[in-house]
Amino acid sequence: MADEETLHKGNGLATWDEEEPHANALPNVEVDVSTITPLSPEVISKQVRTIGHVAHGKSSVVKAISGVSTVRFTNELCRNITIKLGYANTKIYKCENPACPRPGCYRSYGSDKEDSPPCERPGCDSRMKLIRHVSFVDSPGHNMLMATMLNGAAVMDAALLLIAGDESCPQPQTSEHLAAVETMKLEHVIILQNKVDLIKEKQALEHQQCIAAFVKGTIAESAPIVPISAQLKHNIDAVIEHIVTRIPIPVRDFAAAPRLIVVRSFDVNKPGAAAAGLSGGIAGGTILVGVLRLGQEVEIRPGVMTKDVDGRVHCTPIRSRVVSLHAEKNALQFAVPGGLIGVGTLMDPALCRGDRLVGQVLGDPGTLPQVYAELEISVFLLRRLLGVKTADRTQTKVTKLDKHEILLVNIGSTCTGGRVLSVRDDLAKLQLTVPACAEIGGKVTLSRRIEKHWRLVGWGRVLRGTVLDVD
Repeated sequence: MADEETLHKGNGLATWDEEEPHANALPNVEVDVSTITPLSPEVISKQVRTIGHVAHGKSSVVKAISGVSTVRFTNELCRNITIKLGYANTKIYKCENPACPRPGCYRSYGSDKEDSPPCERPGCDSRMKLIRHVSFVDSPGHNMLMATMLNGAAVMDAALLLIAGDESCPQPQTSEHLAAVETMKLEHVIILQNKVDLIKEKQALEHQQCIAAFVKGTIAESAPIVPISAQLKHNIDAVIEHIVTRIPIPVRDFAAAPRLIVVRSFDVNKPGAAAAGLSGGIAGGTILVGVLRLGQEVEIRPGVMTKDVDGRVHCTPIRSRVVSLHAEKNALQFAVPGGLIGVGTLMDPALCRGDRLVGQVLGDPGTLPQVYAELEISVFLLRRLLGVKTADRTQTKVTKLDKHEILLVNIGSTCTGGRVLSVRDDLAKLQLTVPACAEIGGKVTLSRRIEKHWRLVGWGRVLRGTVLDVD
């Protein structure tokens, strides 16, 4: 456990000072949201998701751009694959000298880099200007981890689709991941043709044509295809330029009540620590709207869930206070939408241990969405099944939902089972295994158990639901 705890601390979501300030001594930070813009130096941020088939280089690309390895857990290091969602922050700079040629005028560094470093291009004596602060979410590409990939789909502004040049295109999870971002109506995709150092130029050109044919008719049809070698860091500056020029600054609402979607949670106290030295639990994730401030009182929903003797589920929201805000090694006075942050609280750390808060929502008390035990959704099914290799193409057709069948439902970062209670035309009523916060009009993804694995079969939009009373 000690090595995993060390890995938790290094993941950018659970780093804070050893001495946690006492709640009574913690100041309430006031923020004038009217003076904040998406391009303010303290705000600049966007989120980019890496997707693609297993072993196509998603983690390597993130490391080449940010310098941060997202493969940190013991079982991930042993198997050399991403299992949990990985995170990394990076700052992107552009040389202030107009004569500095592109794409070499763009550079990326870790999030702790100073705001105006010197240009590293030989012969250029100019300084560089900070123009973006990007957070990466590294998705697992293995077919057994599709649910984890879908959990992070709710927090991205754009996607880097990794396709290895030394394998035929498309591979099963390449198709499935692209379909997943299509269901989320993600408009900004950059395709990275990785591992071009392992093939000849003629093969690379033929492979590029296969990629173009594969994405034709999808949201990625007009996406640029950038040949790279993540391991050798070849053409990474071109990737950085495309992130800056092809992905617009997302629209952010700073005035709304803050709402953070929790995608990881931690207890970073060492085993045997004295009670007086314990730190509160950490909720890691991204803010969707509003501004989260140091010293602010917050609520976490659905909170603690219990069952009574009759089997009825009861939810008790958690009330706490923000005692620290961190983006990797950077301590923050306030946090805005778009970045990946760790929120230190006064919660019992046992509530956060082992990602127990994943799928919950954090924000101002009384402003969070309702908790639903049942949902009525409009259903949109894929025409055929993706991510499965089969000689019989008739088996890949997605059939209609059946009454009483069990689906895997992703609502934001919540992953729960859903029993189909009724189906009529394109409407379905689902009974959730675990109650979840949901927005009316929000999207959910639907996966079906096929050949012992969960496969994406469609998505839905929440129309209404059965509200669960909270204690």
